[in-house]
Amino acid sequence: MSEHTADGTTTRRVAYLINQYPKVSHTFIRREILALERRGLAITRFAIRGWSDPVVDETDQLERARTRYVLREGLVGLVRPTLQALCTQPRRFLEALVLAWRTSRGSDRPLLYHLVYLAEACRLLDWCRELGIEHLHSHFGTNSTAVAMLLRALGGPRYSFTVHGPEEFDRPEALSLPQKIERSAFVVAISSFGRSQLYRWTPAAHWAKVEVVHCGLERDFYAGPQNGPQDVPRLVCVGRLCEQKAQHLLVRAAERLRRDGIPCQLVLAGDGEMRGEIEAMVRAAGLEAHVRITGWISSAQVRDEILAARALVLPSFAEGLPVVLMEAMALRRPVVSTYVAGIPELVRDAQEGWLCIAGDLDALVAALRECLAAPASELSRIGEAAHRRVVERHDIDREAAKLAALFARPEPVPLGA
Repeated sequence: MSEHTADGTTTRRVAYLINQYPKVSHTFIRREILALERRGLAITRFAIRGWSDPVVDETDQLERARTRYVLREGLVGLVRPTLQALCTQPRRFLEALVLAWRTSRGSDRPLLYHLVYLAEACRLLDWCRELGIEHLHSHFGTNSTAVAMLLRALGGPRYSFTVHGPEEFDRPEALSLPQKIERSAFVVAISSFGRSQLYRWTPAAHWAKVEVVHCGLERDFYAGPQNGPQDVPRLVCVGRLCEQKAQHLLVRAAERLRRDGIPCQLVLAGDGEMRGEIEAMVRAAGLEAHVRITGWISSAQVRDEILAARALVLPSFAEGLPVVLMEAMALRRPVVSTYVAGIPELVRDAQEGWLCIAGDLDALVAALRECLAAPASELSRIGEAAHRRVVERHDIDREAAKLAALFARPEPVPLGA
């Protein structure tokens, strides 16, 4: 049941398990899957939910048609495979049940959720055996990886997962991150910073399991002629409207700039749980004519917003390594961001943009002042440097080749075993 990659190597038959797929903010997962398929792998898509959510991207609509959904028939659809697993392999089922109970003890979710994860794993066990799946890969070390771990305990395929942060690093014990790492075939971090955080939560004997594979961009995204950074005072921030992305601080910075007589138009591309609060801040500051919130938009619309801007700004408090920074840099736009997580590994201050201390309003305002005051020639120089940097480090086909090799390799033997 193995597959052959484009370079002739053999890998296991692989499935992806994602909590919600497709999703507007997870295009990097789609890019990764499609790049693996270009290498000759046939990737099966599993998702817990997402079959009825609105998607604006045509490619995501096609992906949805290719995905099997665990909860599509509701919890009732999990009863038969759960009873079947209990009756046909009671010992393994009991081992998985004990594991679900143990992981629930330190969790911020009650035992009932973990029993549902076990039932979802039973559903997937049927599908993996039917399709001959030998390896399951998940994104995010949250509930989808919990399901993958329980599936393995039931006798299902070996698994791996990609950790993005910051959620996994905010509550590693509540997510049973050490147990998930220990039982996995390997774990992917998207940056060296992410790898260091995984090292914190697993014994050194298991460090050989932790690998760095970057999120990547398809060449079509930045191929063809592009205009340089626009010589207009427009800045764009792309991301979910939430406390991690710090749009509140950005609105306060825009208020300071306007008070100081510095022209600035701010586009907040995205939506989220804090939209109401941010809109209230904009009204209170009298910035309605200066700040625009787009709501969720397609990948093509995000690209257009970036191209229409002088620079992309993302003053995040917590991150993994934002894909939108890569997209802006690939489109030859300078970026303004913070010294957080993996961002400084990609963006170097005064080379590909401006970096400031997270949470420091004065530092953010100073960086925005420099960006808005920079002449067109300086913006173009920074934009070209940003393009070279991201193309060198984040080509999706090159990163997918690393992942395909990990799928093919045997599991490392822990040190001291």
